[in-house]
Amino acid sequence: MNTTPSNESAGWKFRDAVAKEKPLQVVGAITAYAARMAEAVGFRALYLSGGGVAANSLGIPDLGISTMEDVLTDARRITDATTLPLLVDIDTGWGSAFNIARTVCSMIKAGVAAVHIEDQVAAKRCGHRPGKELVSADEMVDRIKAAVDARTDPHFVLMARTDALASEGLHAALDRCAAYVEAGADMIFAEAVTELSMYGKFREAVCVPILANITEFGQTPLYTKDELASAGVDIVLYCCSAYRAMNAAALKVYETIRAEGTQRNVVSIMQTRADLYKFLGYLEYEQKLDKLFAQEKHP
Repeated sequence: MNTTPSNESAGWKFRDAVAKEKPLQVVGAITAYAARMAEAVGFRALYLSGGGVAANSLGIPDLGISTMEDVLTDARRITDATTLPLLVDIDTGWGSAFNIARTVCSMIKAGVAAVHIEDQVAAKRCGHRPGKELVSADEMVDRIKAAVDARTDPHFVLMARTDALASEGLHAALDRCAAYVEAGADMIFAEAVTELSMYGKFREAVCVPILANITEFGQTPLYTKDELASAGVDIVLYCCSAYRAMNAAALKVYETIRAEGTQRNVVSIMQTRADLYKFLGYLEYEQKLDKLFAQEKHP
């Protein structure tokens, strides 16, 4: 493994953001354009949801159907479009130890800063749905060790997610997380936490940064950033908020056009052409074209 540290690596940028913003707000970006908007308004890190890729890029449910390449396609587009470090959901790693190693190497090559890998079985479910099945703690430890061994950038962040709270209870989830950190996990993601005080227990048990997933319509209350900071949370994730709003707006537009034969009554909920151009830097591109054409006309 190359152990030469690099302050330019995406992983280093993610760790630096965690250290400097307390807690770090990480917002989901399902497209490269959404990533640009998030960066423009001041976020310091981004997230790519596996469920978001499944729903928005593939039109399928989040049930372990999507592949590594499906996620890499969207991840590359985002890392190409923004300077912010990107945390990516890699589900269960897409296979055995060799597959997990390939996943980690591929994510690093794509410019990803961090990944989280979970302890569900391969035929996984959304973390806020009933009926989740977990692998043994030993098998999850093996997943983490495979990921650690494959890491070519020592700053690349390997985050372990546990879904044990729902089915095995708090103490078992804490024991799992302690084992995951011992195996080499840099940070912990406890999914579907139902009480604010639980975050403090995870923080005490693992002594590494912990992430709170504050997702709408799930098992976790919509705690504020300040409430989570008081509970010892280091990272607050808003995984799906933006694309849920985008999808609701799109549906409203479709329904209105179909029913009314015009979009006049929904123009007010649309982003303007001027704002689109602003976030894309469109006018700067046009100015370069103008200069190029001027040179061609007057060499």
